[in-house]
Amino acid sequence: MRVTGSDADRRWPESMSAAYEQYLVPVVFRPFAEDLTTRAAALRPRRILELAGGTGVLTEKLLAAAPSAEVTATDLNEAMVAFGSTRAPGAVWRQADAQRLPFPDGGFDLAVCQFGVMFFPDRIEAFTEVRRVLAPGGRFLFSTWGPLGTHAFEAALQAGLERAFPLDPPRFLRAVPHGCADPAVVTADLAAAGFAVEDEQELTLQGRAESTADLATGYLTGTPVRAAVEERGGGPAVRATVIEEMTARLGPGPVTAPMTAYVFRAAV
Repeated sequence: MRVTGSDADRRWPESMSAAYEQYLVPVVFRPFAEDLTTRAAALRPRRILELAGGTGVLTEKLLAAAPSAEVTATDLNEAMVAFGSTRAPGAVWRQADAQRLPFPDGGFDLAVCQFGVMFFPDRIEAFTEVRRVLAPGGRFLFSTWGPLGTHAFEAALQAGLERAFPLDPPRFLRAVPHGCADPAVVTADLAAAGFAVEDEQELTLQGRAESTADLATGYLTGTPVRAAVEERGGGPAVRATVIEEMTARLGPGPVTAPMTAYVFRAAV
């Protein structure tokens, strides 16, 4: 939810970063960061570039799992870079657009990106940039979400938004985070950018949240869903409706639910 290339995304408020970190990272992103870190460490990288680093959950784990590697973490949003550099100070943090990376050719042997490629306005252009900054034999390791229906938390959230705004519900979740849910399309984009796909796996992990109210707060205040709701004049009544619908589908909490993603490894 970090790399779209628009001015609005560059102005990600600090309050959104804090809500994203508090309510969503432990539940939605940390389980997949642990898996991606294991995959990355097995490649024995020396120079790692992270794209769409967000608040640093993956960065922090990469530093611990590959202590001898040099880690450069990037994000388009200044607030995320500021937050992440505090959380994972062992990395070099840079504000950067994935489609115009400010790094020389062949400077890294591994590029990683957790749930960021869906936000690139032009994936082939971004993938081509990633290939440029990778050395011969370098790898690109990244994850994307599966279809919206395979992510129980976000499917319940979307149902709540559709109930709150029956005529014009926010479409962000379906169009962006889950808008890159066809592995064949992703593989074709990688090939067009000059990558050879070595591996593609479907991965379903369980998310565990203290309450559906916390989840709703995270999505409604810590992601671009916030702007979509505000544009529609949403207020406390929207939050109440979303929580009610999510609770009906998931229970009040603590709640455990499946989340499906795809993990790709491509080589230069």
